[in-house]
Amino acid sequence: MTALDDITQQWSTRLATELADESDNSRHSILEWLLGSDPERFNEADPAKLQILVQALEYRYQILRQRYWQVGPDRAYKNLIKRLSSLFLVRSKVRTWIALSRDRRRTVTDVLQEVIQEMLQSDRYLKSQVQWIGQCSSRPQIRNLLMLATVEEYCLRPIRNQPLLVYRFVNYLRRSQRGGMTNIPSGEMIRLISEEVGTDEPDSSMSLLDVEAVAKYEMQTDAEAAQVAREQVKTSFAAYLQDSLDETAVAWLELHLQGFSQEAIAQRLNLSTKEAYRLREKIRYHAIRVFTLKEQPDLVLGWLKTSLKDHNLGLIPEQWEAFQSSRSPIQRRILNDLKAGRSFDDIAKETNLKPKQITGEWAQIYLDAQSLRQEASSS
Repeated sequence: MTALDDITQQWSTRLATELADESDNSRHSILEWLLGSDPERFNEADPAKLQILVQALEYRYQILRQRYWQVGPDRAYKNLIKRLSSLFLVRSKVRTWIALSRDRRRTVTDVLQEVIQEMLQSDRYLKSQVQWIGQCSSRPQIRNLLMLATVEEYCLRPIRNQPLLVYRFVNYLRRSQRGGMTNIPSGEMIRLISEEVGTDEPDSSMSLLDVEAVAKYEMQTDAEAAQVAREQVKTSFAAYLQDSLDETAVAWLELHLQGFSQEAIAQRLNLSTKEAYRLREKIRYHAIRVFTLKEQPDLVLGWLKTSLKDHNLGLIPEQWEAFQSSRSPIQRRILNDLKAGRSFDDIAKETNLKPKQITGEWAQIYLDAQSLRQEASSS
């Protein structure tokens, strides 16, 4: 049996159990949508990539079940807008643009609706998905729900540690805003004579089409690298929880990453809701205080792009300067020594402190930087 046959059989059985009230045609439509227009990719993938593809199926299915399936069209669309507008980074960028624009009566919802509408009309991937979903089902209601789930999953794809929707919003601004003194009256016709533009160097030119192709390739490569790094972090953290806590903690992590609420996790793990929340806090402590800052700092901080050496804890230059100046003398010493590549033991010997004290100070430094990033995102 091939990997595709195995996955198809597993999902057919699962859909028959979880969507028993639906018709066979509806369940078949969902299955085809999950597998995608190129199901042979499951047979061609190596074990590591196959695991990522299988997790992607689970992720898409949870999006569909939680916000769109068996929901009316109007309510489903509102769920999509609410989910996308809840992103701190997207909301802050849209609010900033509205504050600087001429029409300040517009809301975040209005702008996001325009961005999504433009994506549906111009984005090649979404166009292909519209065609594919049309082949999956002939019922308009099912097609609409599958399309809304597809849009959410696509907009939330991580590109350079940011949702893809952020880049689509920037593209929307470039196309919608006028160019100041270079503004051309709308009645005039502009003709693209060549795809190349000149540079300051003689006998030199630059292809606009090549730059766009390179940018798209880099975005795709970054997305794949981020997914692989995420899988490495997840696997390492699951192994850590298995050794440090128990199998229940590992099962909680799997369900949490699939998007289940604490109430649903408690039901699946035969726990009370209070026990599920207590387990969440315990895992959160281990994730930040121990695994991230002591066990695997390079792996996790590199994935989050918040490492000290390469990313200044994820702070922009202005924040980094202010953050450094607000630290205590010992914390500034730790920051400088860690940036220079020294270990906690070396710093402890030079400062006549215990390694545990140094790691405690480092944990406080990172948590303060994290709070600063969160405050900047929510403001």
